[in-house]
Amino acid sequence: MFGVVVFPGTWSDGDCYHVLKSEFKQPVEYVWHKDTNLSAYDCVILPGGFSYGDYLRCGAIARFSPVMRSVEKFAEEGKLVIGICNGFQILCEAGLLPGVLRPNVHLQFRCQWVNLRVENARTPFTKAAKEGQVLRIPISHGEGNYYADPRTIEELEEQGRVIFRYCEPDGSITDAANPNGSLGNIAGIMNQRGNVMGMMPHPERCCEASLGGTDGRAIFESMIRSLVAAEKAEGARRR
Repeated sequence: MFGVVVFPGTWSDGDCYHVLKSEFKQPVEYVWHKDTNLSAYDCVILPGGFSYGDYLRCGAIARFSPVMRSVEKFAEEGKLVIGICNGFQILCEAGLLPGVLRPNVHLQFRCQWVNLRVENARTPFTKAAKEGQVLRIPISHGEGNYYADPRTIEELEEQGRVIFRYCEPDGSITDAANPNGSLGNIAGIMNQRGNVMGMMPHPERCCEASLGGTDGRAIFESMIRSLVAAEKAEGARRR
């Protein structure tokens, strides 16, 4: 069961719900930001939007919503958590992921298609993709400029925790392919345990050909495969 968290100002919740329910035929429910019981869910999604109007900093207020304490415990139990765009910002503000998302280097809001190179295909969020594969996925943000101190960046790189990187269509990493100034062209990272991921691009917006692309399906298919495998492993353990 998937849970899609809804904060005041969230607006990509409907897209995530639709994709899971209609495209992947998965059980999914909305989770209001004041709810604290996540026991029914196997994966929690923090979708994009402008939680609390993005006052102070993006995600800075949402981080204190009642549901976030439960999300922290949920992650500690090893269950899957994915933050998309504003959800990524919230995960960083909550300390579930390192670093911060700063204003785009050009100070412009960018809504466009970008190319992402899959840097690690051995995660619960990318196992349906191939390492080095280029995915075409849209972005829509004004504060997607990923930054962390040098030691953190070094750890992310060494531990294979950089999941996606902005790139050219051929997979090459260039400054021109970077839409926001993120260090190392970083577009998505995961925690040390490997069950929490944040990404700025919106995979839920490209799961249907009618919307211009289907590369986002790889992320959802990966999570579904991971949950099915975990369920089978748990069943075998109980036997």
